[in-house]
Amino acid sequence: MLLIKWFDNESNKELKEGIDWLRIIPFIFIHLMCFAVIWVGVSTTAVVICFLSYIIRMFAITAFYHRYFSHKTFKTSRLMQTIFAIIGASATQRGPLWWASHHRHHHINSDKDADLHSPKNGFWYSHLQWFLMHENFNTQSDRVKDLNQFPELKFIDRYDILFPFLLAVGLYVLGEALSAFAPSLNTNGWQLVIWGYFISTVLLSHVTYCINSLAHVFGTKSYNTNDESRNNFLLALLTLGEGWHNNHHCAPGSVKQGFKWWQIDISFYGIKALEKLGLVWDLKYPNQKLLKNKIIRKLS
Repeated sequence: MLLIKWFDNESNKELKEGIDWLRIIPFIFIHLMCFAVIWVGVSTTAVVICFLSYIIRMFAITAFYHRYFSHKTFKTSRLMQTIFAIIGASATQRGPLWWASHHRHHHINSDKDADLHSPKNGFWYSHLQWFLMHENFNTQSDRVKDLNQFPELKFIDRYDILFPFLLAVGLYVLGEALSAFAPSLNTNGWQLVIWGYFISTVLLSHVTYCINSLAHVFGTKSYNTNDESRNNFLLALLTLGEGWHNNHHCAPGSVKQGFKWWQIDISFYGIKALEKLGLVWDLKYPNQKLLKNKIIRKLS
């Protein structure tokens, strides 16, 4: 029964309060496995794979889980949305419907009592405790009716843990192949699994969580958004553009979050590249009149 809970999100719909300790064992395990680096060691190849795994999956989370599934800031094909839903699920941040439903809830209730991860409830609660709770485990299906029409997305959402497992298996096979055919790279299957999945995933996860826990506390406000969202340059770099959080809350329907030329928004650049390839289209941009009306005027 416990294993079913880990692999099938529909297996248990019980409504309880508090942390679901049995269900979060895999979450704890992922963190503990990072210590296996003591045994597998490090190589340039492993670090490169760790970096690539981070960047590709972060882009899937920021560009697709966030800007596409949650906010519909551009359009794409059914195939593309499925591919990036799978890549996003491999980041181990649950499925696209769960992610989008809770994020839409956040925007409706940002920094109010109903906000599930406002820093007003404390750093650790907003950072990670909120999604470890029984009451927040299920997808808020009523908020993603537009996405529920796709059975493949519902499958990915229900069995989201399958995709991190497949990624780990793929990394192991790659590492063993490199060990056999390119021994000069000094890597192997378990080394790539530890660096390419476990370490990369922990880094990716906590950087993403920082948008909830830190981007509503540290940074600058350029726009009046009736919440505590902030623009944070460091978080923008680490999350490929999500750190321009005050900008985002000002115009959540915008495909770009870096409104100034110097506000680096790597996810937007990636989406533009996909547009050039004809893989995405109908990109939505911020309403300049809206931005002008919401800008915070500094007193001289």
